[in-house]
Amino acid sequence: MSRPLIVFDLDGTLVDTAPDLVATLNLIFEREGLPPVPYDEARRLIGGGARAMIVRGLEADRRTVTPERLDQLFKDFVDHYTAHVADFSRPFPGVTDALDALDASGLQLAVCTNKFERQSLMLLEALKLSDRFKAICGQDTFGVAKPDPEMLRRTILAAGGDPARAIMIGDSETDILTARAAGLPVIAVDFGYSEQPVADYAPDRLISHFSQLPQEIAALLDEA
Repeated sequence: MSRPLIVFDLDGTLVDTAPDLVATLNLIFEREGLPPVPYDEARRLIGGGARAMIVRGLEADRRTVTPERLDQLFKDFVDHYTAHVADFSRPFPGVTDALDALDASGLQLAVCTNKFERQSLMLLEALKLSDRFKAICGQDTFGVAKPDPEMLRRTILAAGGDPARAIMIGDSETDILTARAAGLPVIAVDFGYSEQPVADYAPDRLISHFSQLPQEIAALLDEA
């Protein structure tokens, strides 16, 4: 029997990436002659990938662009962000200790994110976290993105896990919908990038600090 697998979202769950993502968004908006998106507002736009963040940022200013211009803005965003992926991004408090505790208890770990795989690897390597995960999968890894449950299922298989013995950890409605569709229990963090309180989406468990994660995972595994 395979060891249980814990699958983490990345942005807003493991790592506070908002400083670098928001800075990139506002840089490309400045180039377009658009006003910057206030930090707290822009932080809530994270979660669906860079293209969605750009579109939602434009919509917040009641702006639209042609599909061709959106493609260029997306390319500019990806190019700049990839070069600055870990300038100010840092793990949330307690992440390292929680990962240590999960590893010590015999659990396997993976990442399932709507970030591109290369950016995810670069970020986690810069933060010295990449070697903790059996698989790090982005929206381009399999050609599908959350909330499509197939992305989560394929991440579990890539990590050598069993979907019947896996738990999702996320910060948004997207993560909860993905886990539900894949038939997995889900633990939400309440300090991420959710547009409204993540508790509204009824995760199985809710934590406010990573120090709470090991006990909540243990409780869900006992219930399985």
